[in-house]
Amino acid sequence: MRVVLAGTGSAVGKTTISTGIMKALSQEQKVQPFKVGPDYIDPTYHTLATSNTSRNLDSFFMTDGQIREAFQRGLKISNSRMGIIEGVRGLYEGISPIEDVGNTASIAKALNSPVILILNARSLVKSAAAVVIGFKTLDPSIRIEGVILNLVKNRKHYLKAKQSVEKLANTQVIGGIPRDDAISVEQRHLGLVPAVERETIKANIDDWGRLMEENLDLDALISIMKGAGKLPEGREPLFLQENSSRLKYGIARDEVFTFYYQDNLEALESNKAELVYFSPLHDEEVPDVDGIYIGGGYPEIFARQLEANQSMCKSINRFHQDERPIYAECGGLMYLTRSINQHKMCNVFPYDSHMTQKPQALSYVIARAACDNLIIGEGETFHGHEFHYSKLDLEGGNPKFAFEILRGRGVTGSRDGLMSKNTLASYVHTHVAACPSFASRLVQNALGDH
Repeated sequence: MRVVLAGTGSAVGKTTISTGIMKALSQEQKVQPFKVGPDYIDPTYHTLATSNTSRNLDSFFMTDGQIREAFQRGLKISNSRMGIIEGVRGLYEGISPIEDVGNTASIAKALNSPVILILNARSLVKSAAAVVIGFKTLDPSIRIEGVILNLVKNRKHYLKAKQSVEKLANTQVIGGIPRDDAISVEQRHLGLVPAVERETIKANIDDWGRLMEENLDLDALISIMKGAGKLPEGREPLFLQENSSRLKYGIARDEVFTFYYQDNLEALESNKAELVYFSPLHDEEVPDVDGIYIGGGYPEIFARQLEANQSMCKSINRFHQDERPIYAECGGLMYLTRSINQHKMCNVFPYDSHMTQKPQALSYVIARAACDNLIIGEGETFHGHEFHYSKLDLEGGNPKFAFEILRGRGVTGSRDGLMSKNTLASYVHTHVAACPSFASRLVQNALGDH
């Protein structure tokens, strides 16, 4: 069973409705959640709702065969029969105005999945049918089999809009969600606030689940999911498995550093790495590990607290000076600089990072390795994404870069991947499917230090 919950655009209530549906359905059976695109934050809500780790599906990172592999793998690991996929932006929005790349439609096609269209119905009745007709006729191969009307004013409004969509657009309406400011989700500059930072989030998700139970025909939704049919043939591996020797890899994970793809972590484990989690915010030093992976997050929000934990900063700097491998992405890169907004950090790289008022990068990335490095060989290319408001001040320095940026911005507009000794830190986030050597090379490099 599977379904894609897609929106007509951004800010139509996809995350609240998707998370609420996941919560409601997980009361009776295991639900495996997925998120379309590179987003790290929405999946934290899915994970809390279902008690199963949400996974990303992205056609810029993955081939159709890898999308099917990631989907099937997720269901198998969580022992779930029901896969619920939250879309990204509007159903057809991706990196191309014509082709389906990096959008929700491409995932629905790769999985041959039915789609439920979430529509902001505020002030719409007959026009709601026009919107649905437009989405269905643009690409008839997309199986739009149901509609959820969000932000309906009252019962009368819902019934009129429902009649319009069902009669004129010939599409089943499975429910309408009333306007309620209490179900809005707190946001900050990179999107929603991660669930781990919200003390009331579990209660909020419970409320969203009840709201879906009260206002949606969940039996109709399940019926649509049951009618999904067989997945298309053809699956391809997500990553390389080339190591047999065991080691320990430290994963920096706490309130600050939360941006990790589950597939990346599992790829490390498949390459015989035991993952040892530690907190740069709360722990005093790096644990006894052979390598460190510092993901993205919000170090700028916690800069004062990170600065106060100088014992950890010094421990990470010693790890670097000993030429043991450190790999960092975005927020992890910032943490390894000399300072964030004048708060002292690890000083692995003698540059300062500071926040700006406008996004410095919001893009999918294509990068080529200028030299052999921790994750990829010289001359090879990989895909990733970047989304940050920070900048690095490189004045007076002589930085060495691992990557040439073919699409995107990176640190300088054309370069990314700061290198020093055996440390690599980049604004680019990558997924193991888009860089198959990612985990195997991280582990091989750490083994070389034994």
